[in-house]
Amino acid sequence: MRIISTLISATVAIALFGSVLMASETQKAHWGYTGHGSPDKWASLSPDNEMCGMGKNQSPINVASSLDADLEIISPVYTRSSTDILNNGHTIQVNMEPGSSLSIDGMAFDLKQFHFHAPSENHIEGKSFPLEAHFVHLDRDGNIAVLALMFEDGEKNEQLEKIWNHMPKIANEKLSIKLKDAAGSLLPKNKDYYRFNGSLTTPPCTEGVRWIVLKTPVTISKDQVAKFLTIMEHPNNRPIQTINSRVIVE
Repeated sequence: MRIISTLISATVAIALFGSVLMASETQKAHWGYTGHGSPDKWASLSPDNEMCGMGKNQSPINVASSLDADLEIISPVYTRSSTDILNNGHTIQVNMEPGSSLSIDGMAFDLKQFHFHAPSENHIEGKSFPLEAHFVHLDRDGNIAVLALMFEDGEKNEQLEKIWNHMPKIANEKLSIKLKDAAGSLLPKNKDYYRFNGSLTTPPCTEGVRWIVLKTPVTISKDQVAKFLTIMEHPNNRPIQTINSRVIVE
């Protein structure tokens, strides 16, 4: 009986050890935009990413066939300064001081950070843009709202250049950047928008995100786009996802 017990214990130990190894490999699973970690493989990299493959309200989308609705006017209150700028290997992210906010659906969402994708992730009426900014907000219950801003080819964007001048060139590098009104200064005067339900555009592709896509783009020069892509080393946009039964309103 002692021998049998020992064998059983050894078998259990081996199984547990194998589980630890599998968990460790899962934790190390690296997602990206090319190769083995490309968007079409995100769902298979980790159980946490299952929504990337199973979700029915995934982002980004082609914003088209919208319905006219009496949408509330949005007035983002982006008055606070930035704190630092991070190259996380996937994008360039600008982190913000507490105090900037966006009110929608009678709820207050705090602006946490904004980051960039080139080319744009969302399309408008089938059109792709050279750059898209995502302003990411959270409310007190952890609900997420993302305001998307498109950049179109044109003149050099002087406000964006203040950020570009501080872009970390190495993955996982963070630099201090104290820019007053770093977020608000990027937005156009016209804040008409499209509205739809979606998800995060990166793993774990969490759904239930309120998406607000501004209709009016701002300009960016080709040199500014090239500088971003040189640092990223490749495009960092997730492909367009199926709309399914969602309704887009404007």
